[in-house]
Amino acid sequence: MTASTIMKRLRAVATPEKAAVLARFFKTGPGQYGEGDRFLGVMVPEQRKLAKEFRDLPLPEVETLLASPYHEARLTGFLVLTCAFERADESRRREFYEFTLVHRAALNNWDLVDVIAPVIIGGWLLERPADRKLLRKYAKSTDLWERRIAIVATLAFIRAGDFGDTLAISEVLLGDKHDLIHKATGWMLREVGKRDVAVLRGFLGEHAARMPRTALRYAIERLPEAERKAWLAVPRAAQPRAAHRKTRPTPRP
Repeated sequence: MTASTIMKRLRAVATPEKAAVLARFFKTGPGQYGEGDRFLGVMVPEQRKLAKEFRDLPLPEVETLLASPYHEARLTGFLVLTCAFERADESRRREFYEFTLVHRAALNNWDLVDVIAPVIIGGWLLERPADRKLLRKYAKSTDLWERRIAIVATLAFIRAGDFGDTLAISEVLLGDKHDLIHKATGWMLREVGKRDVAVLRGFLGEHAARMPRTALRYAIERLPEAERKAWLAVPRAAQPRAAHRKTRPTPRP
């Protein structure tokens, strides 16, 4: 099992047409959030199949994938980690968690964050509330992807009926200027509302006037239509403008 074998398998199912579509979809143009990222042209189902097949890939080989300039190589590497994490004992889970934090620079687009943050980062912190201060730190980071990690990792807590960190981090991110954070925050609040709508309504009652429009729309998506209209009609405080800033450069081998 080697990274080289995985790359050969990825290239075997890649197409230039898909690569062009993915490059546009993940905003790789100048000044966009995915600037400079490169694509082979492989869809996610193919990568998930490979990840399950190679879930026992040694960490040095995973590290090689995460250092690749190709988005699909990094995503497959992270998918391998999630497959391994779910079957691992506590000692190995700690190793995967620490490995992920060390290599978080490779989490440089929203799909990569959304694959790894709830499973490994949130999964490890689920039973370790005292260590969740890391997420509060990330929520205040100047790095877009660390801020997204902070909120999306809390999906693991939400699924366990624990909403406190989600609400606290959402409040920190209310003034964020990036659309990808607005979407992620609204998504997590919607997930809270799916499990306890009273908690969501309580948060909205306190913060709806200051929430970025996108975050609010995502958060109320499952509420009754009349209620959605009422929340959208709440007088608005000054709202941050969404931005699509360039973040860290794509890791290079």
